Amino acid sequence: MEFSVKSGSPEKQRSACIVVGVYEPRRLSPIGEQLDKISDGYISNLLRRGDLEGKPGQVLLLHHVPNVLSERVLLVGCGKERELDDKQYKQIISKTINTLNETGSMEAVCFLTEQHVKSRDTYWKVRQAVETTQDCLYTFNQLKSKKSDPRRPLRKIVFNVPTRRELTIGESAIEHGLAIAAGSKLCKDVANMPPNICNPAYLGEQAQEIADNFDNVTVDIIGEEKMAELGMNSYLAVGRGSANESVMSVINYQGGDKDQAPIVLVGKGLTFDSGGISIKPGEAMDEMKYDMGGAAGVIGTMRALVQMQLPINVVGVLAGCENMPGSNAYRPGDILTTMSGQTVEVLNTDAEGRLVLCDALTYVERFEPDTVVDVATLTGACIIALGSHATGLLSNHNPLAHDLLKASEQSGDRAWQLPLWDDYQEQLESPFADFTNLGGRAAGTITAACFLSKFTKKYNWAHLDIAGTAWRSGGKNKGATGRPVPMLTQYLLNRAGVSEAGHD
Repeated sequence: MEFSVKSGSPEKQRSACIVVGVYEPRRLSPIGEQLDKISDGYISNLLRRGDLEGKPGQVLLLHHVPNVLSERVLLVGCGKERELDDKQYKQIISKTINTLNETGSMEAVCFLTEQHVKSRDTYWKVRQAVETTQDCLYTFNQLKSKKSDPRRPLRKIVFNVPTRRELTIGESAIEHGLAIAAGSKLCKDVANMPPNICNPAYLGEQAQEIADNFDNVTVDIIGEEKMAELGMNSYLAVGRGSANESVMSVINYQGGDKDQAPIVLVGKGLTFDSGGISIKPGEAMDEMKYDMGGAAGVIGTMRALVQMQLPINVVGVLAGCENMPGSNAYRPGDILTTMSGQTVEVLNTDAEGRLVLCDALTYVERFEPDTVVDVATLTGACIIALGSHATGLLSNHNPLAHDLLKASEQSGDRAWQLPLWDDYQEQLESPFADFTNLGGRAAGTITAACFLSKFTKKYNWAHLDIAGTAWRSGGKNKGATGRPVPMLTQYLLNRAGVSEAGHD
């Protein structure tokens, strides 16, 4: 898909299609009014007849509009003027792209990026249009024997900006949007891959592929033998019941000065989670292939980062593992000695992600990190609390939490902060070990983060629970969402001090 920006009048555009907005009730946008004028009122006459009200997402495709050089004009409903918000803007872009892709318009000039969106600028509108377009066009058909692709798919789209002064901003928005979309695509591809293909070793192969294409990226693959030497007994215990070896893949991106402390991203990579001895119910267990959504999010973010070549140092850790029942599987009642030396009583083998992450979080101390953010499909409780709309955020450092919330708001990849008070720690008390791996049903998302916080005392840390946002369940839209790649990439853009124009 090819993207570009230009600043021009609609009457001068010679394209397969021009896309313009219509407000409620049946009122043309300024660009639409220009087209209507050169068409001698052809478009406004159609609106007066009631062909289109202008409600968000309504579309009307016109062919051979008088005096218009382009073959088609696509009218898109934008709702009430001055009330267009983030969500509606993405919806109208999605509707536009899907319509264009079905009508055989292989190229288009889109003026929707000139619409007023509450509290948003040209950079945001163009970048979101790129990201939304790529998301709409995403398919996962690698494993289908017969692929049904559009006969004449959309191949090129030009986004119009109001003035020539904004062309540089628009070009930067496209560059960033394409990088984030590429990261989101990799995240979705890896997460959607079935567990008989996507195992812990596969995560390492995907990491190595990034390193093979960029000079300032290296990858360390840490297998079970090395984990045993490091004392990562908690991580190893979770994978003991599986025939697939646990593999931790460490991606090191060097974009800043050598002595600059890195930002570390740690992703939970349970490539399949049966629950182990505490086995899950059979219904929808196939979706437990998505329990590596955290690792998918981290590798997607690293992919976006290296494409933009941001001037910072970042380490991405993919904590790959598979939780299966077996004669050698760990059990409820086991007591594990973690890499940190702290001991954990296992109450439920399905609370395994935190047992993998705790050793990974201890491992990353060696990088003397600036900050650490872990990403995990950790708790069903987070879905109960926040649904599928927001990622749960907990942190031991308020400035870091604030930075992540700001990035979530900027990117439209929303997060919501939950408390991490000491009051909750008592739910993890054990009579036999330092603490348990389960805090009970109450405040499950918070007690899971409280567990992790016991291993993050030496650095500023935040935890993102993406259990509700990493994938969609059921129906034809079932699959990985690509979240939280947009939020994490925006956080890295902000930390790198990269402006809308792409400069420090």
